[in-house]
Amino acid sequence: MNDPFLMGDPLHPDHLVWKDDGQEKLAWHGPIFDVTLVKRSSTDGRTGDFCRVESPEWITVIPWYRNEEGKAMFVMEQQFRHGSATVTREFPAGLVEKGEDPKVAAARELLEETGSKAEKLEEIGNVSPNSAFMGNRSHFYLAEGLSHVERQNLDPNEQLDVLSIPVEEVLRDIGTGMYDNGIMLMAACFFLKECAKRPGLRDVPDERSRI
Repeated sequence: MNDPFLMGDPLHPDHLVWKDDGQEKLAWHGPIFDVTLVKRSSTDGRTGDFCRVESPEWITVIPWYRNEEGKAMFVMEQQFRHGSATVTREFPAGLVEKGEDPKVAAARELLEETGSKAEKLEEIGNVSPNSAFMGNRSHFYLAEGLSHVERQNLDPNEQLDVLSIPVEEVLRDIGTGMYDNGIMLMAACFFLKECAKRPGLRDVPDERSRI
């Protein structure tokens, strides 16, 4: 067994890279993603066929504002999800269309699903949703300066409610109940990183109230 404290330089893992041998074939074509088989070889001579899900880029929008009482709020959606067969509470999200910039897609999804526009829309992070078998990226945008400008413009099979939830309530319950969508956890992580730079995004208890 290797001693993890005596291994080589982890910053130069070239020996772990599997190389494409140029063979790739479509295994399944679907309405929102395809599955391809990719042949690769390792540095020690092994070869194998691996499944890769080919999906468009994903975007998630975190719409943030302060209500009339000054409380930090998120605009969120409630909808039935067919994968889990449950009603979930999530941020607006969707797929980037072919040739579309992810930021443009974020603004479009926010408008279509909530009828809102944002004065400021900033990408605060992007990650591989699951690097084991997915090749796309998931982008996360913080939307500020919200204004409601029109009614929803949903896809034929979309049915969702729009609601405002206190930021602290969402962060408290994230990963449980209606907030158990994995993309929501990613979004919360990037939002909290942004809060480290901008503490004003959260409601900080008045220290005097503890005296």
